[in-house]
Amino acid sequence: MTTPDPTARAPRKRRRRSAPVLTGAVIAFALVATAGLYWFQPWKLWQDETVREELAVPTAPPQTAPPAPGAPSPSAPTGPTTLATGELISHEHRTTGTVKVVLLPDGSRTLRLENLDTSNGPKLEVWITDAPVKAGRAGWHVFDDGAYQNLGALKGNKGDQNYALPDEIDLNRFTSVSIWCARFNVSFGAAELTAAA
Repeated sequence: MTTPDPTARAPRKRRRRSAPVLTGAVIAFALVATAGLYWFQPWKLWQDETVREELAVPTAPPQTAPPAPGAPSPSAPTGPTTLATGELISHEHRTTGTVKVVLLPDGSRTLRLENLDTSNGPKLEVWITDAPVKAGRAGWHVFDDGAYQNLGALKGNKGDQNYALPDEIDLNRFTSVSIWCARFNVSFGAAELTAAA
């Protein structure tokens, strides 16, 4: 009978990568990739959404009582009147087009984007603000610093579109419009509004 040699090494057991660790890494990578795709939505950079809205012109409300004899009849505008206008400049993305604030015959106001051309992106909104419009990177992040009103989601990154302007918006105070990316808090483009002549 042979006695075991105390100095002899026992054979090494080969370490195998555990399947649960590898599976966990794959799942973690998939979750991060999915979250990144949802957050950035890179495919939108190659997708254009064109909107061609006409300016809807409601008629003036009917008068409840006829004017008194000899009194001048009230003059209501017969068509839309442009109150303010501005040209979009580029910020985070190349952006062009015209912004108009239009008074309609019924007394309501519409903010209208004409010939808009910008990039598509996640959570784009149309804001009217009190911030100054600055060219270049200095103007990318200023529109949420002061007062602003979100007029709604951008309907398309190209074309013509209308947004109802609330009655409480004072055009002497709210003097700029931004195509705002709420996901990343950055302006794609903006216009300074100037009173129409």
